[in-house]
Amino acid sequence: MAREPVQITSAESQVMEALWRKGACTADELVAEVKQAQDWGDATVKTLINRLLKKSVIQSERAGGRHQYRPLVQRDEYVSNESQGLLDRLFDGELAPLISHFAEHRKLSPQEVARLKALISEMGDDE
Repeated sequence: MAREPVQITSAESQVMEALWRKGACTADELVAEVKQAQDWGDATVKTLINRLLKKSVIQSERAGGRHQYRPLVQRDEYVSNESQGLLDRLFDGELAPLISHFAEHRKLSPQEVARLKALISEMGDDE
């Protein structure tokens, strides 16, 4: 059964990224990991952990007398949901206007242009 997409805030995504990188972590390990990327206090990180628990996107398990947290949502699922949400909100669900927007508003590197051409070519091969 498919899971209904859950909104993960930008701040919460910092904790999720740490879990996706490290796997199961204690609260102290998560605090240390997130503090490397953000200038947040322990209480802030622990608040984010609790929000993610309430959203059921992470799970807490008791191991060795300590709680360990692990993600219940895979990173690729999160990226897909966020990407589709962006497309839906800003470009009526269409990919071409998104690419056009970036091409018009930011200089694409030759590598990015080559990669886009290769992707389009591969997509055309499927038909």
